[in-house]
Amino acid sequence: MALIFALSCCLCTAVNDLVFRLYARKSRSRGAYVLIIGIIWTGTFLLFLDFDFTSWQITLLWGIISGLFSVVANILLIEGMSHNDAGICSTIYRLNLVAVAFGAFILLGETVTFMKLLGIAFAIAAIFMFFLDSPHGGHSSKAKLGFYLVAIAALLRAGMGLSYKYAFMEGADRNSLLVINGILWVIGGAVYAIYREKHLAEKFGKKNWRYGSVSGILICGIVLFMALALQHGDAAVVLPLAQMSFIATCGLGILFLKEKLSIKKAIGILAGILCILCMSIAI
Repeated sequence: MALIFALSCCLCTAVNDLVFRLYARKSRSRGAYVLIIGIIWTGTFLLFLDFDFTSWQITLLWGIISGLFSVVANILLIEGMSHNDAGICSTIYRLNLVAVAFGAFILLGETVTFMKLLGIAFAIAAIFMFFLDSPHGGHSSKAKLGFYLVAIAALLRAGMGLSYKYAFMEGADRNSLLVINGILWVIGGAVYAIYREKHLAEKFGKKNWRYGSVSGILICGIVLFMALALQHGDAAVVLPLAQMSFIATCGLGILFLKEKLSIKKAIGILAGILCILCMSIAI
């Protein structure tokens, strides 16, 4: 089941990446986008609360920790993309799977196996091929700043995945934790819009709500399937699989945005498939 949940998370992420790419083609509020996603996220998981507060302290603690990791990582990713090439930024961001894997081995005591390491190696190879295929950013101070912001975002994203796994190991309530995450996205989006984009009210047009609502539903799928996968499998296997979404995004881009399939992308896709095969054996 962990494999199915991880691949479902990967698919939701791929479709959401495509939605974000469409949203980002024009100058629209990133803060409003994050805030709307947070509203959909919070409202969805509120419907599934069973109000079992036996583990409320651990749930609250790790809900706040994982939520902060999540929203700050995404905001830093957005900032990084405003200073550097989006392809490079997304590639660096996906490398958080390396920190996740070794964090799971060291911090969570998960077993190191040859198939896990081979799967991680194929994942890194896939990311590297997509990096080679992407347009390269400049070497200006702003480009370097973008690189550093995304590198920090990648580490925070790894922290989010590991904190999910640790929270569930300690008995945190899944739906309550996800509600807390959603609330932090609402707060983070509002803060970003007010202090970075200055004015909040004028940024909630119909298209903002349309894109934000679709992404909100997809992100609910992402975090739910990730949580379910982590409850049934090792973080060192589940989280790298969930990060292979860029391969599916590539396929969707070829189908719907008429993007070209290069040799490097094809090799990257093949490496990604081999990663999934290795990880499925590891599970």
